[in-house]
Amino acid sequence: MILKNLLKGIDFEVIKGNSEIEINNICYDNRKVSSGDVFVCIKGFVSDGHKYIDGAIKNGATSIIVEELVEIDAEVNVIKVKDSRKALAIMGANYYNNPANKLNIIGITGTNGKTTTAFMIKSILEQAGHKVGLIGTIANYIGNKPIKTERTTPESLELQKLFYDMVNEEVKYCVMEVSSHSLELDRVYGVQFESAIFTNLTRDHLDFHKTFENYYKAKFKLFERTCTKIINIDDEYGIRVLNDLKQQKASDIYTIATNKISDFTAKEIKTTEKGSEFKIVLNNVQSEFKVNIPGLYNVYNSLGAIISCYKMGISIEAIKSGLERSIVPGRCERVATDLNLPYEIIIDYAHSPDGLENIINTVRACTKNRVITVFGCGGDRDTVKRPIMGKIASDLSDIAIVTSDNPRSEEPIAIINDILKGIEKKNCEVIENRYMAIEHALDIAKNGDVILIAGKGHETYQILNTGTIHFDEREVVYEILNK
Repeated sequence: MILKNLLKGIDFEVIKGNSEIEINNICYDNRKVSSGDVFVCIKGFVSDGHKYIDGAIKNGATSIIVEELVEIDAEVNVIKVKDSRKALAIMGANYYNNPANKLNIIGITGTNGKTTTAFMIKSILEQAGHKVGLIGTIANYIGNKPIKTERTTPESLELQKLFYDMVNEEVKYCVMEVSSHSLELDRVYGVQFESAIFTNLTRDHLDFHKTFENYYKAKFKLFERTCTKIINIDDEYGIRVLNDLKQQKASDIYTIATNKISDFTAKEIKTTEKGSEFKIVLNNVQSEFKVNIPGLYNVYNSLGAIISCYKMGISIEAIKSGLERSIVPGRCERVATDLNLPYEIIIDYAHSPDGLENIINTVRACTKNRVITVFGCGGDRDTVKRPIMGKIASDLSDIAIVTSDNPRSEEPIAIINDILKGIEKKNCEVIENRYMAIEHALDIAKNGDVILIAGKGHETYQILNTGTIHFDEREVVYEILNK
């Protein structure tokens, strides 16, 4: 493709050379550059692409996109743009012939509930007979084919490639978890969403956003680029989203709730250890829905999924069927049920204070005896939430076993000591090795107990300061029980 055509829709200045050159591929990692490629200098968390221009040229780049003026002696084309991240997003869309315009894209944002809501919507749309793409934390899917993911939302270039592959596979709908990082870093810049759902907002990712206000503003960006907006107004920040949208005179806003009067309020809610039943008025008729994932918070997730699909014209019958069939790996997932144990084992991804509180309260509601919680906090992440999560686990559990999560570059015991600062009760045990912590929980479990293993959910690895190891908690549980 001609470079000038790649830059369509971008204000740019030719600093050196010309924009009529043929380009093979777009790269933002100098190590992946090949002959004839264009290298886009973007600023990352810890590095700046402008520092790697020489390496890109050495590997064969013939054109360089910069947002800062730099000295380049080599005979290459140099194009200056105002914002190279936004430029990368637009270039990616142009390169793949704007595939997002050929999809109905549903975005979900919030601290908790994105993954569950996304899987619910995927299930509903599939029950309606559609082939569905999904982009999220657990994996990316084209239909039923999983594609490994390293980020909740891929970098813009990879995102456009995913959209392109979905279009080629005749996907009509794409459901996306839209992270605050992706919004702040313009990974979804230029993508128009058919609908967007706001689940909730609680403390998370402040290692990146620095302040809660920045975190909120990043999330809000999604609703400035979407048609149908679905907001949970039982959440205080949902009310703020609603008010901010009204100030902008936005249209097509729909509210959901269980405790407040809203456009779609769930009523007559019945919750058990197996799931929930509730009623909503649709088309002036009260309809009953069932979800087989326990917890009141999953009623909220269901509401977002239901209303999103309802507003896209999906039949109520398909919505009911898809919701009831929804399965979400690592979200309140019962493990070793085939062994007829006298106690329950549940794995959940809860890794924020709100998420941990929700899952323990859910587990508590269906426990005949004690709640034993095994948990830790991730390294190189928001340190302030560690004592908060320690207090929640200790206060709400009968026994809290503090262990390692994904310590990354930090020492596990240092993270654990931060967690212990929030614990006042004497129901806490420290076992740094996560395998041994799970083993201890299984050893002390009694008839009627529920063991909650929180923090990693669907993950099949553990990130240590010595590297990443295989660690699938389902396998760990079976291995310990089979000893």
